[in-house]
Amino acid sequence: MVHNTQAHHVHVVLTKRSNANQSIRPTNTTIQTTGNYVSFVRIGNILHVSGHIPATENGLIKGKLGSTLTIEEGYTSAKTCAINILATLKEELGTLDNVKQIIKIVGFVACTDDFEQQPSVINGASDFFVEVFGDKGNHARSAIGTNALPLGIATEVECIVEVEP
Repeated sequence: MVHNTQAHHVHVVLTKRSNANQSIRPTNTTIQTTGNYVSFVRIGNILHVSGHIPATENGLIKGKLGSTLTIEEGYTSAKTCAINILATLKEELGTLDNVKQIIKIVGFVACTDDFEQQPSVINGASDFFVEVFGDKGNHARSAIGTNALPLGIATEVECIVEVEP
């Protein structure tokens, strides 16, 4: 198996909504990603963004919904994934000003078999994208429950984004 290790600054701080590009400022948190993949693939004006994890300056948000985490903690975890997606986009593209539309997000929630509130958890990412981009942040979505996620994390979010040419 081939392993490709990449270091990315993945956590950001939202400071104000008026200018998305200036709202996202990277912190010093670095996460090593392993695997044979890239952060995103660009096809024309469409970016297919790989899954992002809830990495913070204090470490990863870990746990399982319906057991060790509340819906509110899961919401925060999903929001953190979305923040980290924007940090990657800004780092790779140089600006968020050219984001034309968040097209779709797919959110994964580590949860118990009887947990049924995956949409409420993934609202953390959805709400954040709308908060930052307004109508351009509205998107199609899937919220999926699973028994485990890598590194014991609570959520993972991937997305498809349209950017200006």
